Amino acid sequence: MSHDNLTIAIALTLFAAFLLGWFACWLVSRFTRPGRAELGVLNRLAADLHDAEAALQRATDENQSREAAMHERLAFSSSELATARGALQEASEEIEELRAYIERHITPGAN
Repeated sequence: MSHDNLTIAIALTLFAAFLLGWFACWLVSRFTRPGRAELGVLNRLAADLHDAEAALQRATDENQSREAAMHERLAFSSSELATARGALQEASEEIEELRAYIERHITPGAN
């Protein structure tokens, strides 16, 4: 076999391998690509995913607004509690002053 014949044989073998690979790739892609029904399902799934993301965003926004309202209520309740404690402390001091006054003015007169 001469040098030219060997070169042509190798070139034909490589070209046949290329054609076989291209045909195999085309065959695999032909059988594995999604059909029209599967594309419809994928489109529906994508739409459902977008709807779910929108619902999640709405729920997150509602949760944040509720949390802000609860923080406002907590701050208001805390200020009311502080006011009530102050009033209770003042009432307790006034009661102690009245007890002391009563003890000073009534107790010595009873003896």
